[in-house]
Amino acid sequence: MKRKADVPAGGKKPVKKRSKNALTDEEAKARFREGLFDKSVLAKYTAGYASSTPYKHSVIHQLVDDSLLRKVRNEIKANVSFTPKETDIYKIHQSGDLANLDGLDNDALAKLPSLLALRDALYSQTFRDYVSHITGCGPLSGRKTDMAINVYTPGCYLLCHDDVIGSRKVSYILYLTDPDTPWQPEWGGALRLFPVEDRVGKDGEVAKTPLPDTVKVIPPAWNQLSFFAVQPGESFHDVEEVYHAASKEELEKNGGRIRMAISGWFHIPQIGEDGWVEGAEEKAARKSGLMQLQGNPDQHDRPQAKPVPAEKTEEESSQDSDEFVFEDEADLEFLLKYLAPTYLTPDTMERVAEHFEEEFSITLPDILHPKFAAKVRKYIEAQEAKSLPEKSEEIEKGAWKVARPPHKHRYLYLQPGEAKEDSPLKELLEVFLPSRQFRLWLQMATRSVVENHDLLARRFRKGQDYTLATGHEGKPRLELNIGITPTEGWGDDADDEEDDEDASSDDEDIENGANGKGKGKAKAKANGSAKSKGKGKAVEKVVEKEEVEAVEVGGHEVYMAGDDDSNEDAAIYKSSAEDDNILFFQAAAWNKMTLVLRDSGTLRFVKYVSKSAKGDRWDISGMYEIQEQDEEPDEDETGDASGVGVLDDSEEEFQGFSPDEQSDSD
Repeated sequence: MKRKADVPAGGKKPVKKRSKNALTDEEAKARFREGLFDKSVLAKYTAGYASSTPYKHSVIHQLVDDSLLRKVRNEIKANVSFTPKETDIYKIHQSGDLANLDGLDNDALAKLPSLLALRDALYSQTFRDYVSHITGCGPLSGRKTDMAINVYTPGCYLLCHDDVIGSRKVSYILYLTDPDTPWQPEWGGALRLFPVEDRVGKDGEVAKTPLPDTVKVIPPAWNQLSFFAVQPGESFHDVEEVYHAASKEELEKNGGRIRMAISGWFHIPQIGEDGWVEGAEEKAARKSGLMQLQGNPDQHDRPQAKPVPAEKTEEESSQDSDEFVFEDEADLEFLLKYLAPTYLTPDTMERVAEHFEEEFSITLPDILHPKFAAKVRKYIEAQEAKSLPEKSEEIEKGAWKVARPPHKHRYLYLQPGEAKEDSPLKELLEVFLPSRQFRLWLQMATRSVVENHDLLARRFRKGQDYTLATGHEGKPRLELNIGITPTEGWGDDADDEEDDEDASSDDEDIENGANGKGKGKAKAKANGSAKSKGKGKAVEKVVEKEEVEAVEVGGHEVYMAGDDDSNEDAAIYKSSAEDDNILFFQAAAWNKMTLVLRDSGTLRFVKYVSKSAKGDRWDISGMYEIQEQDEEPDEDETGDASGVGVLDDSEEEFQGFSPDEQSDSD
């Protein structure tokens, strides 16, 4: 899975650059540590690189002249601004492209002389030859400089990827952590490398597939350079989350735990440079794409879809979706074991269906029957009290499996038929949700005809798990999620509701679904279903000596509009930009169901769960293929959601409508 490169904010054309300073061999060497270029030292690094695992990489300590690098750090702290950016794959603070230093006016450039000196040294012929010798990668470009300053504060991270974009040849990280407060490994922020295994597919072809656990951990250190050749389907790595300190005092003692680094790439030679070969960049891009597709690697993804066709009676097959009714008392008794009684009353079901037909999504709190919900909570809390093995292969000796590959997703999952012991989760997966009765209920709730279902129980471990943004191609499908996360602090739990004791209206407790226009399409912004107190963010309340600090813990599920701009990362949803493209948002929650009619092209992901979360994120995820419906239904077939925001006292358990706010876009 490739990630798209960023472009300057606003899409502005860069200022015309002045020529880079070509350094002599002596000038370049003077900017690095003494003795770095000795033949014996170079031979040592070259041999170490050749024998390194899981793929070839190198770490050079004390790379740059210490006094120069200290000046660089001071200049950055005083004069460089950073933009907070958040996507499905990372959360960081980032500077602009340092290649644009040449475009700064003289006054601005005068504030960054040491930074400019460092950049010119890193891309000098002398140092490029040094890196090329160690890696054996061939000539590197001195004209194409590709580097930025990334700052990771507590809670920041970068998930698994292979850095394969365009003409990148060598990836590097030069750390500028506090030189006087040595970075401690337990603070996180390490560069971690993933192993890759060759898997033989059904057609006999071999595909390279990264395993879910890292095997090499390289903690940050002042003036340390880590680098490796960019290799399609092989150079998978991540940056471990920078962990929160236990208190404000500890954080201050640790220097703020600010992981500052200059990250960048060396590229293949550009036109006019020594080593340039016409068409080499295009050939490399094609080869990279082919290598990532070789052996059809998707066939090795876990979990694989296991759709189960709906078994319909002859009477069902002749009915329309809005004609389904429960006439058998046994059917109602079955549903009452699992569903809250509120969701089985005709008036409530009518309102649910009207809202869903209008908005194509809905959030239903307190969905499970209280007695069954209590059983689920007791079971999950008991599971969380047990320690889990660290290694995936140990976990998979039991019923739970580990989703992979990590550049797409990682979490624990359980599919129907795989549970080895009776439990409420097994009952949900194998009895309630696959049942004919629930399918009929779902059809009434959504006024659609279900053709099949695919169910999954998921556990997202804190500090480890996530899903990255994936699209959906094909006809619209119904996606269900039942949140069964028992812990608090996710921005959408009972504690938030208790803070609003003085609320004078049920309006303040309403869960907002995504507003949309166009049948089967989520195409508009949503308020999200987290309450206004959470403001759409998953937060944990951290009390530090009467001070309350909001700490985002992730775990929320996001639906986003795909971005057609090839220069932008479609999954950027939190940055300096005003338009975030979020269609639907749901924080991890307890006993809450969401239903979304997902259109082709819509991106979906579950945000990385921070180690600072109070527990793991648990849910049941369901996919339902449904029969196509008319794009524009008749007016008398759709409900008007503008006046159904709050139920009367007799049905106050049900809250799930946006009372009067409508979308402003299609």
